[in-house]
Amino acid sequence: MDEQAPGERTCLDDWTDDGKSDLRAGVDEAGKGPVLGSMFAACVVADPADLPDDVDDSKDLSAERREELATVIRDRAHAVAVSEIPVARIDDTETDMNTLTVVAHAEALEPVASDGLATYLDAGDTNAVRFERRVADRIEADLDLRAEHGADAAYPIVGAASIIAKVERDAHVAELAAEYGDLGSGYPGDSTTRDFLEDYIAEHGELPACARESWQTSRDVRNAAGQAALDDFD
Repeated sequence: MDEQAPGERTCLDDWTDDGKSDLRAGVDEAGKGPVLGSMFAACVVADPADLPDDVDDSKDLSAERREELATVIRDRAHAVAVSEIPVARIDDTETDMNTLTVVAHAEALEPVASDGLATYLDAGDTNAVRFERRVADRIEADLDLRAEHGADAAYPIVGAASIIAKVERDAHVAELAAEYGDLGSGYPGDSTTRDFLEDYIAEHGELPACARESWQTSRDVRNAAGQAALDDFD
């Protein structure tokens, strides 16, 4: 039950397997926090020994190096799968981001899951054990599944998934920029992103389709635009 006390997984390398395969699966997401665009999750299935030596948490790599590594990872991996959670699903009032992060992991993992596959998740919940259980409940295969906070930095197979997810997210943002113009990174703290939202509302009277309307940033910008319109009548 979700009410259990917070839990952590702190030692994933003590797993045992059937000795028949060195394959591991890693899953991570990118784009959980932005106010613009989709969230992505990626699953990489590979022998960790086949991964490049500098595979790491995608946030610690340059965009150029991430793209280079993504190409190598896809070439060397046994399988790679990506899931996308678009804005419409994020804004759905019947769900929340914790659930959608679980869903994103599960949707990336399900196509490549197999019984007994040792699978590492970067926990997307303050309670790593709860996150692990919620993902497992959505997978038909009987996985050897574990989740841990910071797994993307600690375990190369999850770092590889982090890189794939981030490259997919970056490509998505580039597509949005090609459609809308310079919109920054899409994160609320990015002044370019906020300027884009403010300018778009001023010109069109509504948020762009790529904006997460349920995000506080979107509400703040929309409310400010409404107040500015009222001030015109003072």
